[in-house]
Amino acid sequence: MCRFLAYLGEPVFLNELVCAPTHSLVHQSLHATEAKTETNGDGFGVGWYGERREPGIYRDISPAWSDENLVNLCSQVKARAFFAHVRASTGTATTRSNCHPFAHGRHLFMHNGQIGGYHRIKRRLEALIPDEFYDSRRGTTDSEAIFLLALANGLADDPIGAMETTFATVRELMQEAKIAEPLRFTALLTNGRTLTAFRWACDGRPPSLYYRESETGIVVVSEPIDGCREGWTIVPKGGTLQVTRGRPAVISKGGQASRIAA
Repeated sequence: MCRFLAYLGEPVFLNELVCAPTHSLVHQSLHATEAKTETNGDGFGVGWYGERREPGIYRDISPAWSDENLVNLCSQVKARAFFAHVRASTGTATTRSNCHPFAHGRHLFMHNGQIGGYHRIKRRLEALIPDEFYDSRRGTTDSEAIFLLALANGLADDPIGAMETTFATVRELMQEAKIAEPLRFTALLTNGRTLTAFRWACDGRPPSLYYRESETGIVVVSEPIDGCREGWTIVPKGGTLQVTRGRPAVISKGGQASRIAA
């Protein structure tokens, strides 16, 4: 499993959240406490929104804890919205194209979880992605495949509905292939103005997900970056967190999403 962090709000330097805290994402790349594996050293990535419409991205296959360029970049870049991710591979290659976040147009997406038995449905899943989106496929991860299929299902206009449709499709493929391993899906999506966080799993055991709001913005994390759960709110299992800049966060739970992801 991986660890990630997202921010939406007033502009801040990336290092204030990604590098500086006691249990920062860089620290979690070597010492995660709420993941299957303590080490997340199969690459990292950051994506941020600056003056342009589409986000900037920096990804590499080196461990986050040993990359001086990451620390330098984060100390210089100030953004109103950004994603950061440290990767622990669940079976696909350690390559730059497999590092999160993934981008398409103005959207960024990152994922912590896995499609159980992915190699057994990979070809059929990719066949469902229309050419206009498949042309953007650069890596081999299940995460990127889910993102592109969800875009085809209307992710830009209806994040929850598109992801419900995609989740149900993947589950159907898994059931047809008689895969007993679970589909676990904790993911984040943003267009720089809004943010949607999903905490779903078909076995009721999604990876951890927390958020903390302040007057200046919201931080969403796999695990608290200060090493303390106090002050953080847990996104419930089967829940979805939606945030628009300048408005309070909203959590939805129930309906179709709850039925397919619990």
